[in-house]
Amino acid sequence: MQDERMIRRADFIASWKIRRIIVKLGSGTLTDASLGLREPTIRSLAEQVAKIRKDRGIDVVVVTSGAIAAGRKKLGMTDRPRMIALKQAAAAVGQTTLMRAYERAFERRDLMVGQLLLTHEDFENRERYLNAKNTLEALLSRGIVPIINENDTVATEEIRLGDNDHLAALVTQLMGADLLLLLTDSGGLYTRDPNRHPDAQRIPLLSRVDEELIREAGGRRSGSPGTGGMGSKLLAARVVTDWGTPVVIAGGLSRRSILDVLDGKETGTLILPRRAARAPSRKMWIAHARQPHGTILVDDGAKKVLMDGGKSLLPAGIIGATGTFRKGDSVSIGDRKGRVFARGIVSWSREEVDRGMGRKSAEVLSILGPGMTAEVVHRDNLTILKAAT
Repeated sequence: MQDERMIRRADFIASWKIRRIIVKLGSGTLTDASLGLREPTIRSLAEQVAKIRKDRGIDVVVVTSGAIAAGRKKLGMTDRPRMIALKQAAAAVGQTTLMRAYERAFERRDLMVGQLLLTHEDFENRERYLNAKNTLEALLSRGIVPIINENDTVATEEIRLGDNDHLAALVTQLMGADLLLLLTDSGGLYTRDPNRHPDAQRIPLLSRVDEELIREAGGRRSGSPGTGGMGSKLLAARVVTDWGTPVVIAGGLSRRSILDVLDGKETGTLILPRRAARAPSRKMWIAHARQPHGTILVDDGAKKVLMDGGKSLLPAGIIGATGTFRKGDSVSIGDRKGRVFARGIVSWSREEVDRGMGRKSAEVLSILGPGMTAEVVHRDNLTILKAAT
């Protein structure tokens, strides 16, 4: 079994056509509880990025954690702050320290860096989403390495992205990257928690990420100073691989971790894409970049035509709704049991859905007025989630 997996991995890596990669470093990789920032790790990253750009012509975008952890060290905080104001204060202090370290390391390699601080609103709003993409493309076209972090100084719980693994997944989709590389303070995904079980074995290859695997990994920490564990990395990997891009989870403390992955060396855990080609950018944006404001439940017939027929969602197939949403909001679409299988941009408000559900389109127009569209969610604004297929 192990030999078969390794052969498949070697074949896949040999077939890669890598033009652009997203590299995410967690707090456990970048910071140490007693020493603060691990600047040798940042210098090693800069050295590898410079070599990748020069020798292979590959663009690299860095998604970084570490601002709050760096700020804690400077402010003398022994524990991770829980109050939002203290988190934001630590991030404000730590972000300058973090970026100075990146700037120094990359300048030694004759590379400039550019900082982008993002929140969920930058992905939720289509115009801001495209502006972020255009900014990143402009930086890359000028040979500047983008360094992206969540804007912890202003993010509240309502607009937080959750963790930087999820941010890295969204950036991978935004930039149409060919590989997401999640660097951790462990060597990849293991059969058991390697911190508790010395006999744990690294898993070199995964064909898919399922719910059971995510549950099993949910309690495994991969960097105690941060918010994300192995479960969050697998959630991010599922998003990215479901839409056609491979993911590697590998150790970030090695001086050659990125080069070893690109050289096809047996390191970390490779998670294969579930599509032969990447899905359209807008479909990915609808599925994952927008925050759902509610859920529309449909009957079996409506689910079938949505999943198999590529049709729009009409009111006749709706059996219920939850949440509060307005026209233009993102909603989840679930079946009779509440299992979400699609996401879309809704053309009706929650009140209109409540009044019109289960009715024929002609009847709805007579009740709600001629200005209503017949489609509750138009097929052009609807995405079937890969995990549901």
